[in-house]
Amino acid sequence: MADAANDPAIDAISALVPATLRALHAVEFASRHISPYALPQLIDAIVGRNDDLAPALALSRAVEWPDRLAPVRDHLERAAEAAGETLAGIMAAPDAPQPIVAAYRALRGYARACEALYPLAPHLRSVSHFFLEQAARTDPDLASRLAAADPTRDGVGFMHIAGPAGTRGAFSLYVPEYYDAAQPWPLVVAMHGGSGNGGAFLWSWLREARTRGFILIAPTAFGSTWSLMEPDVDGPRIDRMVEDVANDWNVDASRQLLTGMSDGGTFTYVLGVRRDCRFTHLAPIAASFHPMLMTFADASRLEGLPIHIVHGVQDWMFPPEMARGAERALTEAGASVVYREIADLSHTYPRDENARILDWFLADRT
Repeated sequence: MADAANDPAIDAISALVPATLRALHAVEFASRHISPYALPQLIDAIVGRNDDLAPALALSRAVEWPDRLAPVRDHLERAAEAAGETLAGIMAAPDAPQPIVAAYRALRGYARACEALYPLAPHLRSVSHFFLEQAARTDPDLASRLAAADPTRDGVGFMHIAGPAGTRGAFSLYVPEYYDAAQPWPLVVAMHGGSGNGGAFLWSWLREARTRGFILIAPTAFGSTWSLMEPDVDGPRIDRMVEDVANDWNVDASRQLLTGMSDGGTFTYVLGVRRDCRFTHLAPIAASFHPMLMTFADASRLEGLPIHIVHGVQDWMFPPEMARGAERALTEAGASVVYREIADLSHTYPRDENARILDWFLADRT
């Protein structure tokens, strides 16, 4: 039981945690539905979702926290600031010279908020639930695994390899806190879109990795985007990342998914159809596809290759006809293709599809 001297800090936590989580859920909603055609309606939908955030943050800053809770205060306030700035940036986007660009840029704050908030997951139940798939939040077996895990031991949790988050040519990594080297773990390599970075894109998949138990690599392209015309720039780097991780953790060679959004999805095609590709499954999302890619494909590689394509009908950057063409070409070449076309999806990442992709990827996992 907290003593009386801690009561103001407890009150601050009780106000700031739910306000921050509500704001982050609003950001996730905005990210899923963002579109240049529907930006005003999107803003109307999130107005008021952070009304309690500024007062809660002001309360936290005003009270005297005990020294032992100083790290909690730091993490919570940084997460709240980033969440509030993100929503404010989205709502101000219509006044910018390029509204949709400003809105996408504002969404970058989501990763900063998650990175600040995540270390509190072992200590605050609501934060832990935020970083789990909703259906698993009442799973007693998962709760027991998380409760028994030591989040401070080396080699678990999220980490940035070869430089700070977003360093060009480096990567970010997540290993579930309940990792056990005695068993092989599936691997997901998730590639960001153009101008993005792995340090931010990691958070598009961490919730599922923590829930289902797989190792997650989120690489950052060497240049401003993936080397689509020169795959030997980024391709071998990704192979080395996987090899380095497999040297230190027990990676299941029979369960390795390569996925990506936009340019990352296109690079999934570029790397994935080649003979020397190590990945067992491919999941390009909102990706460009040109029939010329098939001239570089290896026929034996494509035969029976599991590919899960996701594309939005409302995609304004890469029309859905591209994805339909990919489905036809790859199916005709012998690949085992699942095609998901989503009526209300624009050119953005559909996090609500992660579960479906993972159900497919892990379907025959033993």
